Amino acid sequence: MTAVAVDHVGLAYRRRAARRAGVVLAAIGILLVAVLLDIASGPAFLPVGAVLRSVLGYPSDTTVEAIVWSIRLPVACTAVAVGAALGLSGAVMQTILNNPLASSYTLGISAGAGFGAALAIVLGAALPVPEAYAIPLNAMLFAGMACTGVYLIGGARAATAEGLVLAGIALLFLFQALTSLLQLVASPESLQQVVFWLFGSLQKASWPKLGAVVAVLAVCTPVLLRDVWGLTALKLGDARAAALGVNVRALRLRSFVLVSALTGVSVAFVGTIGFVGLVAPHIARMLVGEDQRGFLPASALMGAVLLSLASVASKTVSPGAIFPIGILTSLIGVPFFVWIVLRTRREYW
Repeated sequence: MTAVAVDHVGLAYRRRAARRAGVVLAAIGILLVAVLLDIASGPAFLPVGAVLRSVLGYPSDTTVEAIVWSIRLPVACTAVAVGAALGLSGAVMQTILNNPLASSYTLGISAGAGFGAALAIVLGAALPVPEAYAIPLNAMLFAGMACTGVYLIGGARAATAEGLVLAGIALLFLFQALTSLLQLVASPESLQQVVFWLFGSLQKASWPKLGAVVAVLAVCTPVLLRDVWGLTALKLGDARAAALGVNVRALRLRSFVLVSALTGVSVAFVGTIGFVGLVAPHIARMLVGEDQRGFLPASALMGAVLLSLASVASKTVSPGAIFPIGILTSLIGVPFFVWIVLRTRREYW
């Protein structure tokens, strides 16, 4: 390769790196604005200036302080953490399955977590632990079971991407049917809780719950970033990735475990929020490309931005009331999902 060609390749690489950095910085800026609006908005709108002073630690009105720190800031931060977890898990699923329609929501993992939480609500006092702990624990347990089921069923065909996708779709319908059965036999009080929880809501967020989501995110993210080279190679296909020294089966298994943890802890505390894990990676892919070094962080950021903006919209759609955020993300996500299907129909159909 000539010196001119080497310089050209180096220049192109620096431009891509600069573009990735620019996208990340812009996303962080948008996210900060969205969080500020999320804290300010609600049944009682707070002045943005007063909110900013309170968040930065400057003396403010005691009423504003109480509303910001006790109610709205945990909700806004939970939206960021859960959105990042869902965006990151969706990016990993689409990469390891090489399918643009893959996410923890469309492959049954969220449905499994939702069934686990609904089961804890319906059983209530019959469980050996308090309901406040039983719901998140059961949600995470069944998210893990869903991931295990997808991997084992898909593993019957050597864990190929196609087998895993089909297994996920089968488990999606299974857990949805089981959740419907629970709703059929539940008492009116339990049924109301299950339905509200399945809608998805950030309004029960608290600092301890936020801490649990952040802890799982902090553990899973470095492990996924360590695998960025293998995940990038996997986009070339299983055979080529294996030829480059990637243990494809182990990488998929490890990724499934991490996706299970991210999805389980997200659904455990805020309910079923669909399409964030599907939409965020596609936006990130359009902005930074397939290189996992930029794709995974951008997907997490896009997920955080989307859920923060959705949280703001949920409080402004119906003035004086809070619209269920899970319904809102689905209404926004369905047209995007249809666009993805139409865009990729030649390749996958």
